[in-house]
Amino acid sequence: MAATRRSSKSGAEPGYLVHVGDKKRADSRITVIDYNVEGVSEKTQSGITGCFALTGRKGITWINVDGLQDTSVIQKLGDCFKLHPLIQEDILNTEQRPKTEDYGGYIFVVLRMLDYTAGKTLDNEQVSLVLGKNFVLSFQENVGDVWDPVRERIRNDKGRIRKEGSDYLAYSLMDAIVDNYFTIMEKLGDEVEDVEEDLMRKPTQQTLKIIQSLKRRMIAVRRSVWPFRDVVHSLQGTDNPLIAEATKIYLRDIYDHTIQVIDNIESARDVVSGMIDIYLSSVSNRLNEIVKVLTILSVIFIPLTFIAGVYGMNFKYMPELGQPWGYPAALSLMALVAAGLIVFFKRRKWF
Repeated sequence: MAATRRSSKSGAEPGYLVHVGDKKRADSRITVIDYNVEGVSEKTQSGITGCFALTGRKGITWINVDGLQDTSVIQKLGDCFKLHPLIQEDILNTEQRPKTEDYGGYIFVVLRMLDYTAGKTLDNEQVSLVLGKNFVLSFQENVGDVWDPVRERIRNDKGRIRKEGSDYLAYSLMDAIVDNYFTIMEKLGDEVEDVEEDLMRKPTQQTLKIIQSLKRRMIAVRRSVWPFRDVVHSLQGTDNPLIAEATKIYLRDIYDHTIQVIDNIESARDVVSGMIDIYLSSVSNRLNEIVKVLTILSVIFIPLTFIAGVYGMNFKYMPELGQPWGYPAALSLMALVAAGLIVFFKRRKWF
């Protein structure tokens, strides 16, 4: 689908709702999970049938929206949970840099979720989270995410998630995104190793294209992870009671993982940058080898051409022309000169 450009909002008032970015899904799919220590309720629907008000339930509500094309869905949810119009605008603008904003009664977080497809393409999707007292809202551009392990822990009551608050749920969603960064880097690392092997064998123009593609994907990952670190650091330092002190310990663990991913990215970027130098050196060496072979052949044939030129002048009184051994003698001389030059080049290890 065609993308809606940011320029379409030029001159609009702040908080004006229009989707900006690639049109990945025409409608919206809404999944609601209510859970507590006693049980889980889960349902999926295609639209807003009423307000998802929190009517004193014992537990946490997680509302996930897949598809941002229908701005009315975002507006109704925003009105229901009293989200600021600028937050609703940021949710629909899928070109946001990862960030966090504290509005007192809730915390708004923008992240980037990556997916490395079978075709070795990097899908970069914006994910928006709204953390409230007993709810979490998540907004994605399309169906499909890295949160299935979180859903399974909720359904099967594994770990601490059903015993903790909404801040722990938000942490779990962020942790799943960071864990997926490691998976992305592993896949990119495997591809880097494959390209290194090609460089050592016989690099082609296609190898250079793969290197450039790798470099662009590394940049995309870096742009997603670096500001993620700042988001986690900001959440660690907040004094908002929505994030408990116990949860900040887990956020510190995410921060450490983010630093590890950044280190891996920087190392991989250095390797990929060095690949271009290796490719250019390899191409230059191959060219030098070709030029050397051609030069050696030219040097061998220059004296042979000279001899053939001398005896091709056909002067009447050239003494060798009248001798029966003149022709084989000239050929023998040429062979001796060529053999002598070949031996000379081999002793010098020029080929």
